[in-house]
Amino acid sequence: MAAERSFHPLIELTRVRILEFIREPEAVFWVFVFPVLLALALGIAFRNNPVTSIPVAVIVDSGTLEDLVDQLERTEGLNVSVLPAAEAADALRRARVDVIVDLTAADVENSGAVTFRFDAARTEGRAAKLAVDDALQRALGRTDVIVTSEDRVTEPGSRYIDFLIPGLVGLNLMGSGMWGLGFSIVVARTQKLLKRFAATPMRRPHYLMSFAISRMLFLGLEVAAVVGFGWLIFGVKVHGALLDLALVALLGASCFNGIGLLVAARPRTVEAVSGWMNLVMLPMWLLSGTFFSYERFPEVLLPAIRLLPLTALNDALRAVINDGANLWAVWSPLVILVVWGTVSFFLALRLFRWQ
Repeated sequence: MAAERSFHPLIELTRVRILEFIREPEAVFWVFVFPVLLALALGIAFRNNPVTSIPVAVIVDSGTLEDLVDQLERTEGLNVSVLPAAEAADALRRARVDVIVDLTAADVENSGAVTFRFDAARTEGRAAKLAVDDALQRALGRTDVIVTSEDRVTEPGSRYIDFLIPGLVGLNLMGSGMWGLGFSIVVARTQKLLKRFAATPMRRPHYLMSFAISRMLFLGLEVAAVVGFGWLIFGVKVHGALLDLALVALLGASCFNGIGLLVAARPRTVEAVSGWMNLVMLPMWLLSGTFFSYERFPEVLLPAIRLLPLTALNDALRAVINDGANLWAVWSPLVILVVWGTVSFFLALRLFRWQ
């Protein structure tokens, strides 16, 4: 009988990792389906809406100047409702209107006695107050000192969905690297599989690298699923070179593969590794600019935030996808990814325990 053909241990281990992943529907869902559903939900929720009218409640009495009310009703962009004081207050409290205009004290002699009621904490309320005030001032004869014009544009690269898609790619690469590698290793340790592997001639680097390589083989599908969905549904374009995008994604995935291996080097229970995973990833969920710009945080925190691996990955992805930058233009975040990945992988090799 002919001897069964055998391959290098690293190849065999990688093949096993791929088969394990494919046979886990939950893993396939979280890696490929969930990011697409998240992009769809957030893309719809924060889509660019057409200009809508500002809801305004007006309180009047018998002595109110009718011309003021007529001017507000004729003003483009205002949806005026004349309401009693109690109904207007209720509408403002329930956010059915953005501002209340009290014209009960307005008359010919004291035309400026107009009271605005709005929630100053809401951007809509402040904008509504300014719009109504401008309409009233014009109705009473105010003239502008300079002539202005409007040039309204909508740039595809400036939409929220354009900002979101690269962030979701980075978030997905982090999740698949951390949970896909680290969680699987700890589960094998709790099932005493690693203890059995330790008794074989298999080398530790081959075992750890098989996880990383198997994830790399799915990297193209991970990135294509999110970027392709954004292009197909929302028209998100990749302005940079696809090769540059692939290399940035490769470095990002390698970085989080190393961090995932490091986190899983010692924990002996699923609960322990889950806690470590959340401890590592939660700050990056909040700080690294996936769903909103990290520039909103205090300036003193920005240098530390930019050193986080997910921040570096998101910055590089957005530069390539939205700005059309090349790899040289994003060398700084790429260096951060290389340092994080290299240090994490070598520490994982030194700290890894089979049991």
